[in-house]
Amino acid sequence: MNVEEILVKQFGYSTFRPGQKEVIDSLLEGNHTLAMLPTGSGKSLCYQLPSYVLNKVVIIVSPLLSLMQDQAEQLKMRGEKSVITLNSFLTSVQKREAIERLDSYRFIYLSPEMLAIPRIIERLQKLEIGLFVIDEAHCISQWGYDFRTDYLNLGNIRSKLNNPLTLALTATATKTVQADIKEKLKLEHPNEVITSVDRSNIAYIVEEHSSYDEKLARLKELVNSFDGSGIIYFSSKKAAESVTRFLQENGVKDIDYYHGGMEQEQRMLIQQQFLHGQLRIICATSAFGMGVNKNNVRVVIHFHLPGGMEAYLQEIGRAGRDGKQSAAILLYCDGDEGLPLHLAEQQLPTFYQIEETLASLHILEAGIWNIEPKQEIELREMYALTDVQWRWITHFVKEFEYEDQFMITEKLKGISKARRIENQNKLERFFRWVSVSCCRRVNILSYFDVALTEKNQTCCDRCGVVTDELLASLPHDDLEVKELKKTWRQELAAILIGEAKTNEEQTS
Repeated sequence: MNVEEILVKQFGYSTFRPGQKEVIDSLLEGNHTLAMLPTGSGKSLCYQLPSYVLNKVVIIVSPLLSLMQDQAEQLKMRGEKSVITLNSFLTSVQKREAIERLDSYRFIYLSPEMLAIPRIIERLQKLEIGLFVIDEAHCISQWGYDFRTDYLNLGNIRSKLNNPLTLALTATATKTVQADIKEKLKLEHPNEVITSVDRSNIAYIVEEHSSYDEKLARLKELVNSFDGSGIIYFSSKKAAESVTRFLQENGVKDIDYYHGGMEQEQRMLIQQQFLHGQLRIICATSAFGMGVNKNNVRVVIHFHLPGGMEAYLQEIGRAGRDGKQSAAILLYCDGDEGLPLHLAEQQLPTFYQIEETLASLHILEAGIWNIEPKQEIELREMYALTDVQWRWITHFVKEFEYEDQFMITEKLKGISKARRIENQNKLERFFRWVSVSCCRRVNILSYFDVALTEKNQTCCDRCGVVTDELLASLPHDDLEVKELKKTWRQELAAILIGEAKTNEEQTS
């Protein structure tokens, strides 16, 4: 059976989207592959389809629980039962049983943190791995917008697994980030499938307002001016909640908020309600949307500025996955630059935090490997270290463990400084894009060194698009917005009961 037949039989599609066939052919020819395909272009098919040809285990490393869960559920809906997600939803007993039975699964989804567990590595080493997939591969690059230290060990993990055939997937990576991905994963001369980041069916609009109150009033108008689903992005959890309440008090009923500070079960429920039409609008931080397979999101609105061009494209890419006309609207007023700059600063430890933390570790004489949980808590409280800052410090201390304290301190300060400068440059470049006087689409593509091949009729506000006219002309999707009569705990219980039955069937 050729790949076109598998595409129809297993996935129900008649044609490939741009880039998919090239990635699949590259893998089936035995080539390590780096693929950059735009958000919403069906990247998961690039590893799911080859698995039915290779007929071996596929390992998928993913950064978010919601992303793993959503992709696993999509496979199950297509009739694929041999799929497992190793995550915090599993009890210790379920996790132990799953690890023992890893050879019975075709698709194994896990986080990079799970790959730090020796028992899991030992079990994976005994499997015949057909494909090792790193999803959201830009997370491995210190120059990527969503750099995560947990990804940095994946090159060593590949070596421990005997360097299996590898696919690195991303939607947004500059040439610098692409080079960094290849280096960190130890991929020598991989095939590269780099498609345009342009989503031609999304119109780009920036509206400038004179105050926060004016911007808030405009948001209310926008939410009431289109019928389809929408996501409103905020950089603040508090703002996502307060604006949701404001809109609810002003007659918007089918709306709720989502952010990383909520209980995990509640976040899962909100996501499911949005997917099934019980909620039309989500006010969210960037934690929402990755992997959410809803193809008819019509409008993405940014109430706050995103962290840069890559983050912006990831977030607006959740609109119009069905290929129909959609809109990306950014609301801006003077002073909005302060919040993303502040958030970027919080991602990294200060020089003071680096110096004092390393000095304390030296005094403890325990080293980062042997530090007691109580000591970790005390250090983090003493120097006001966030979880991200603590993991950043501990990763690089381990990397330079054979250096003396002074050298480690100077190296960490140097890495932190370079990263801060890069973050500031990204933000400044995005701020310039907000006020650019020429075509916004051309400017976005130039950021990734890509040229516009065909002019869009509905392009951006600089090319004549009028917000209200565009929203009035958007496709009208048939949305059945259901009244929520249960509490979120009752709703979630119904979802999890169905999930438990599915797991029982798989393990019986």
